[in-house]
Amino acid sequence: MHLLFATSIVPGGGQGSGYEIASAAILDALRRAGCRVTVLGFTERGVPVVERRDVVPLGEIDVRTVGAGARRKTAWLARAILNGLTFSSAKLRVISPEEVRQAIDAAGPFDGYVLNSVQLAGAFEGLFDDKPSIFVAHNVEFRTAEENARTSRGVIRRLLYAREARILKGLEARLCERARFVFTLAEEDRSALGIASKGKSAALPLVTRRDQPPVTRRDIDCDAALIGTWTWEPNRVGLDWFLEAVVPRLRRDFQIRIAGHMPPGVRSEHPGVKFVGHVPAATEFVRGAAVVPLISRAGTGVQLKTIETFELGLPSVATRSALRGIDFLPANCTVADDPQAFARALELAASNRGGDADGSHFYRRQRAALDARIGWGLDALGRVRNEVAA
Repeated sequence: MHLLFATSIVPGGGQGSGYEIASAAILDALRRAGCRVTVLGFTERGVPVVERRDVVPLGEIDVRTVGAGARRKTAWLARAILNGLTFSSAKLRVISPEEVRQAIDAAGPFDGYVLNSVQLAGAFEGLFDDKPSIFVAHNVEFRTAEENARTSRGVIRRLLYAREARILKGLEARLCERARFVFTLAEEDRSALGIASKGKSAALPLVTRRDQPPVTRRDIDCDAALIGTWTWEPNRVGLDWFLEAVVPRLRRDFQIRIAGHMPPGVRSEHPGVKFVGHVPAATEFVRGAAVVPLISRAGTGVQLKTIETFELGLPSVATRSALRGIDFLPANCTVADDPQAFARALELAASNRGGDADGSHFYRRQRAALDARIGWGLDALGRVRNEVAA
């Protein structure tokens, strides 16, 4: 079976965002299932990309809102309003639908589409209706937009997020209805999208790497470490909760390192908190901590930092929201939603240096379940293809 994997950003050449990591895991699983997969999408501007026969590029693009100037943001917003698009889809309308159609034709004969999230499919809605499709819902985007509308600072931002939520709710409903099968990344997202039937959808357990991570010695240089894209509103909600509700309850000599781009106004009076900005090696950064706080409080989909922490066997304290999409909980993960309980669990885990687990069991379970559920979607797509051929 030859599938065209339509995605906003081709994974493999950028900064290793959660979206790229999840996309790469799904691509690898499709190929392990025996599919020939051609990827259609944009490449990140300024990032060297090796030419590959299995990629049909739509051109270079920079879709990062962080660092974009006011003129650029205004142009994206104007394009979104004029075309009835979401903000994220409007960023992709730098080429015409006809150019996208030509790129689709350049992929050669194929059997169906894998529509990877809503951005590209929403930017060029209608171009992917000529063949059966699988839709991959990385998040319930309209729910995330609704949460952002409730928690955002400022009236204008709340209104814009409310507009996004309205458009996304209709778009996601149409993509789910047209798709022969839908993959979500968390079990609860199936119900939120109205596709909880086993014959229509499945939640995909993910892995963050192609191979099982090796067990190696690590040097611990702080009590706790966090890394993330804190400018993304759902992540910001979790960070604010952690800094405002949990950190003040920690002892004064508890050492916390926080990496990643920080939005304005984020700070902590706790003497042990250090904001370290960009780090060159994210995995080694978290491996330098005695315990990893998994602090999600909002959003949908899966938390890839949770999966990576469990794959590495690192001790952790997690909110229930951080465990979305996780069926197997390692013994060295403590679950706590109350700030006082979360703080006490962090201190206990940090004092127990060497509380690592063997993450290989978690990795093998996740990958085996991922491969099995990918097979369900391919079976559904294959049945449609056979019906059409008959």
